[in-house]
Amino acid sequence: MRRILPIIAIALVTAGAATAALSPLDAAAQEAAPALPEDPRAPRYRDVERGFFTGFEVGYLTLFKTPSGDTAKFPFAGNGGGSSSGVLVGATVGYDLTPRLAIAAYALGGNSSASSSYGAFSVLSAGGDLRVALFGSRDANQEERLFVYLHGRAGYLLSYPRGLFGTSDGRDGYFAGGPGVEYFTRLRHFSVGVAADVAYLPRAKVAGLALTPTVRYTF
Repeated sequence: MRRILPIIAIALVTAGAATAALSPLDAAAQEAAPALPEDPRAPRYRDVERGFFTGFEVGYLTLFKTPSGDTAKFPFAGNGGGSSSGVLVGATVGYDLTPRLAIAAYALGGNSSASSSYGAFSVLSAGGDLRVALFGSRDANQEERLFVYLHGRAGYLLSYPRGLFGTSDGRDGYFAGGPGVEYFTRLRHFSVGVAADVAYLPRAKVAGLALTPTVRYTF
């Protein structure tokens, strides 16, 4: 037994010394090993999607005056019902030409109420929209998510009942534009925002304001 113990001790010391000598070599080998190449078949995703999109907006529309279109057909409306206000709902379909420039087609519909003698009326409009982002703010990953933009839209407008608001045939143009803010969420297909527009109807010579929160989905 006394002869075996020294032999065991010598073996343990020898094994420890060998392990200590090989450890730097293993570390150097690991550091020198080349990184594995990325699999080209692996899917790649962008933090913010761009391209074809559809959007939804709902907000508030006020018109500064409501001239009567046909006083013979609506005698109780008089010459006008003063200012009006109501809900505006819309949808857009468009395409991002660049991260800062987008074009879209829009459709809007809403109801507006003036004085009690004038009553309420509905408006429908469809046309085109052009938007330019003037400023973009980056997040911690250096991805632009928050944008400040200007946009303008022009289209055709119909009002019902015809002859109550604006023109005798209920037809007019619709021009609107103003600033907005849009934030692209961590759900890379979705963005939310709000726009504040000045609106103008040339035939009726009526101006107004629209404030509309927006939600957008990019395919």
